[in-house]
Amino acid sequence: MVNSIPAPDHGDAFDFMARWGYAARGIVYLLVGGLAMLAAIGQGGEATDSRGALESLMGAAWGDVLLIAISLGLLGYALWRCIQAIKDTDHHGTDAKGLAIRTGLLVSAVTHTLLAFFAASLIFTLGANSSGSDGGSEGLASWLMQQPYGRWLVGVVGIAIIGAGCAHGIKGWKAKFDRHFNMPPSTQRWAYPICRFGLVTRGLVFLLIGAFFIIAAYQFDPDQAGGLAEVFSTLRSQVFGRWLLAFVALGLFAFGLYSLLEAIYRRVNP
Repeated sequence: MVNSIPAPDHGDAFDFMARWGYAARGIVYLLVGGLAMLAAIGQGGEATDSRGALESLMGAAWGDVLLIAISLGLLGYALWRCIQAIKDTDHHGTDAKGLAIRTGLLVSAVTHTLLAFFAASLIFTLGANSSGSDGGSEGLASWLMQQPYGRWLVGVVGIAIIGAGCAHGIKGWKAKFDRHFNMPPSTQRWAYPICRFGLVTRGLVFLLIGAFFIIAAYQFDPDQAGGLAEVFSTLRSQVFGRWLLAFVALGLFAFGLYSLLEAIYRRVNP
């Protein structure tokens, strides 16, 4: 009798990959929110985007190890996003709304792949090739404007980002993430308010970024397109700017906690 060799459990591998990915995303947003909060209260932090937050790890104790772990986690998260989109693991369906959500998942996979490679590049190039805070947004807008109907493409990107922001806000306000969580009621009582605040805040940030792209399209000026760092700068220049910056920083920190909670409690079904 031939002993059968058990097949590898791909479900466990996908589960580990997805949870590592959610944790990596959470750490990035904890860094973003934490640095912005320090800047808001005048304690030496810097209100920057996710790339700037990763750069802050350079030279820190165990910084290289953290960058490697985050880079691998973000790659796993990107792959998980692809699986979610292609296999429709969350049952979004094939109607217009479902296809829009699944397309957004693929876009998320691309952006997190780029962020993962950026994190890895910091280790091997010591940041020599790092771009400016808003280089990603401005670079994307500039490239799009060089294409046929470029102004319209930039506008469409802006509208898509605004749509993603609205979706985040609705998901947080109505606690729609609940159907994906397997969380004890005792944990829900303190965790759900954090999750809702984080999602709504990230939605507001997306609305502002989308507005920057639409302004760039209207003025035919890619320099008007901005990312998270530009959002922080804009908020800080307003009346009560420090308080606005602190509010958004706290919300993005909450989104980081939401991502860590996803790493623990989210249902993962590849």
